[in-house]
Amino acid sequence: MTRQLPALSLAAVPGRRRATLELAREIETRGYPGIYCPSLGDGLSLCAALAMVTERVRFGTSIQPIYTRHAQDFAQAASFIHEASDGRFDFGIGVSHAPAMDRLGVATGKPLGDIRRFVADLRAVPRAGELPRLVLATLRTRMIRLAAEIAGGMVFANGARSHMKASLSVLDPTSRSDDAFFIGNMIPTVVCDDVEAAKARNRRTLASYAMLPNYRAYWKEAGYVEEMAAVEAAMASKQFDRIPACLSDRWLADTTLFGSASAVREGIEAWYDAGIKTPIIVPSSASGGQFDAFAEFFAIWD
Repeated sequence: MTRQLPALSLAAVPGRRRATLELAREIETRGYPGIYCPSLGDGLSLCAALAMVTERVRFGTSIQPIYTRHAQDFAQAASFIHEASDGRFDFGIGVSHAPAMDRLGVATGKPLGDIRRFVADLRAVPRAGELPRLVLATLRTRMIRLAAEIAGGMVFANGARSHMKASLSVLDPTSRSDDAFFIGNMIPTVVCDDVEAAKARNRRTLASYAMLPNYRAYWKEAGYVEEMAAVEAAMASKQFDRIPACLSDRWLADTTLFGSASAVREGIEAWYDAGIKTPIIVPSSASGGQFDAFAEFFAIWD
């Protein structure tokens, strides 16, 4: 049985924030190498708290949308967390998704240009202090190349394992082999002996992503044209409840982990073999909430 533990994704929601910090301490005690926080529930604030309540584990924002604050504010916050944690913080940034930004009334430009400009602005903020390692949210090749050019790593979310070799092939050999260059992927994971229930939970998790045009373009590139065409047909007819059924078992096995403890452990190893240096497990439960999901995931190593 492998003991190469992955990193974990952790979010804090109202009413459970203190309990989430206790969970972070348990993650550290159990020896997991990283905790990465999505934008849900303000991941940057959670990282500030992690700097205070943990001592050894590395942590960061998996994806912090760049449009929600001014670069000067981000620079001050990121530098503070970096310094307070003795350099354990990674600042993962991305452009999020157009529908999410539209709901906030945020005007966006071209993703590559916006990220390049943001990183330059961040580094130009005076008297902010030393900045942490920057990690870019990536899916397709142009952002991957940009990550190698201007950042210290990259992170996928819901990447396709079979397509990872092609994606990583555009990286220069130095970045691929450099231990300091972060290569991560957020992987929805359900540990449950009822495989159909586990698959259904992951389908529900990813159905909303399948509605996003950038994800559909990526998954088509990865070889899932038929599945994404079915999603688009369901959306066009406003039959949104059909979308999970459009996501095939083949696609699900390529983008998520599910099933028994041994199946999930073997799947994690497969992600390492695919070139992901830091798999980031996003635990869900087939029958419970976030804390149940973590308990189920911890148990696979017992």
